[in-house]
Amino acid sequence: MKNFGNILWGIVLIIIGLIVGGNALGITNIDIFFDGWWTLFIIIPCFIGLFKEREKTGNIIGILIGIALLLCCQDILNFDMIWKLAFPLILIIIGISFIFKDTFDYKLSKEIKKLNEKKVNSDEYCATFSGQNLKFDGEKFTGTNLTAVFGGIKCDLKNAIIENDVVINCSSIFGGIEIYVPDNIKVKIKSSSIFGGVDEKKKNIVENNGGYTIYINATCIFGGVDIK
Repeated sequence: MKNFGNILWGIVLIIIGLIVGGNALGITNIDIFFDGWWTLFIIIPCFIGLFKEREKTGNIIGILIGIALLLCCQDILNFDMIWKLAFPLILIIIGISFIFKDTFDYKLSKEIKKLNEKKVNSDEYCATFSGQNLKFDGEKFTGTNLTAVFGGIKCDLKNAIIENDVVINCSSIFGGIEIYVPDNIKVKIKSSSIFGGVDEKKKNIVENNGGYTIYINATCIFGGVDIK
C-alpha cells in the first residue's frame, strides 16, 4: 500500500505539472486557484494517507474536514454550522472506529488477549515528561507494557531471548516509543490511534525463527510507535 501511495503522489504532481504547463502554453485555461483551493492541502495528503498508513481514522477525519471547508468556500455550506458540528462529528467518528476496531481485527485481538492473560508479573515501564532506554541483552523476554506521556521510550530487543509469542502493550500520548526487534522474529500490529500511529520500518524475516511473533498492541493519541 505504501508503494501505491507513492504512485498516487506521482500522479498528483504530474497532473499539476500538466495543468500549469498547459496554462502557460495557452493549451488549457484551468484556474487552479479557485475558491477554497487551499483545502486540497488537507484533502490530498489525507486521501493518500489512507493507502500509506495503517491507521485510517485521522486521515478520514482530515478528508471530511477538508471537504467541509471546501464546500464552505464554495458557499454550499455555512462556516458557522461547520464549526459547531466539527467537534461532535470528530468524536463520533473516533468512537465508531474504537467500537469496530476489534471486529475488523478479531483474530489478532483474540490472540493478543490470550497472551495478555498468560502474562504473570510482567514489567511495566512509564516515561512521563522524561525518557527511558531499555535493553534486554541476553535476557528472557516475555512481554511488557510501555507507556509514554509527553516522553519517550526506547526498547531494544535485538539481543533478547524470545522463546514464545509475546505481546507488547504500548500507550503513546503526546510521546514516542521506539521498539527494536530481532531480524528473525515476526511482528504483528494492532493499533487504535487518534492523530498518531504505528510505523513499521522492519522487514519481517521468518527463516529459522521457530514461528515466534511479537504482537504490538498500541494506542496512540497524538503520539507514535516506531518498530525498527
